[in-house]
Amino acid sequence: VALLDLNSEAVQESKAALDEQFEAQRTLFIQCDVTDQEQLKGAFKKVIEHFGRLDIVVNNAGVNNEKNWESTIQTNLTSVIRGTYLGLEYMRKGNGGDGGVIINMSSLAGLMPAAFQPVYCATKHGVIGFTRSIAVTASMDNYGVRLNTICPGFVNTPILQSIDKEENMGQYYSYKDEIKNMMQFYGVMDPSIIAEGLITIIEDDTLNGEVMKITASQGIHFQQYGQTPFTSSKR
Repeated sequence: VALLDLNSEAVQESKAALDEQFEAQRTLFIQCDVTDQEQLKGAFKKVIEHFGRLDIVVNNAGVNNEKNWESTIQTNLTSVIRGTYLGLEYMRKGNGGDGGVIINMSSLAGLMPAAFQPVYCATKHGVIGFTRSIAVTASMDNYGVRLNTICPGFVNTPILQSIDKEENMGQYYSYKDEIKNMMQFYGVMDPSIIAEGLITIIEDDTLNGEVMKITASQGIHFQQYGQTPFTSSKR
């Protein structure tokens, strides 16, 4: 497992915990700003050099910043697209890869409006549209790579703390209590159930282009879409 994060302290703690259970060389930490194209490319290259191959990519980096909304788009959507294309570059069978799985983290905010977080909501809608579309392409062109999206509700991670900060919420800062009421209404989940959903997608090779929803009330389930995307015969 390779862990990429801008926050070196948090990831070093995760790596130390993994090192206690497994051999140290089985995990790799790379400090990386996913919005920096060259850093992200370099990180993928380091992973290949260390492990010799790539099987699974999880594009999980996310921020909530309605004040500096351009940075939210860069982290939540642009870097997810770039991470997907880098993963495909190494894993796609037509490019010499062995196939694999790419999982892009969206949110329930990608499936419904999110009051007071419109740009965050837009990026998460974008992740779903991009992933579902590229999954159809991957199937039609026999990439050997499955691509799916996970849409959790509120999860007990540091991103929830951003709601209390004016530098994150900007013009919506005064509505922080409304968002907290929303969190209380829907419930806040432990990250372990998201990990459970992640493992399900990795292990079930029938899943491609799926949107997995994870909520406190219903647990792991899938978004149902009425119309099947168009597919054509292989060229």
